Amino acid sequence: MASKREQILDAAIELLGSRGARALTHRAVDETAAVPVGSTSNYFRTRQALLIGIAERLEDRDRGEWETTGGALGPPTLDHLVDGMVAFAEQATGPGRARTLARLALFGEAQTMPALLDALHRAHRRLRAQAVELAARVGFGAADTGILVDYLDGVIVHGLSGAETGTDPRAALRRLVDALSADLS
Repeated sequence: MASKREQILDAAIELLGSRGARALTHRAVDETAAVPVGSTSNYFRTRQALLIGIAERLEDRDRGEWETTGGALGPPTLDHLVDGMVAFAEQATGPGRARTLARLALFGEAQTMPALLDALHRAHRRLRAQAVELAARVGFGAADTGILVDYLDGVIVHGLSGAETGTDPRAALRRLVDALSADLS
């Protein structure tokens, strides 16, 4: 069961991802979390503290999902890698849409908040390290994994924007994986 702090942060993520940065107020988070007025402010005195808390909660949830699914990723094959990337993109643009939009909104807010930018960079480095670990199972090095991660980020952004509505990213991801893996032979 989530703690009250986690409940507040999860509500803030949902609010930020579904209604945008301007809608993110302490009172709106209280309402979304169904907690007494002032609860969010008790945990996060400033907007910056709330935004950093959101970034850290997103990272905690990502880490939890990785621990749940990372060990059950199946055999290290290129097909499996493509399947995992497609599943990740579908999750990020489907059921996890609000969470992904919240993360993107944080990057906009971070441009004027160095502490938030630092928190986001730390989380990004950890997630990229996990991707490098996974891709290493099929022989990819860090540089090629970076190309895959950057491309996957683009697939997700296009999926969120509606620019690629109805487009299955599998074929393009497969072509990229095949092109990068040609260097492995």
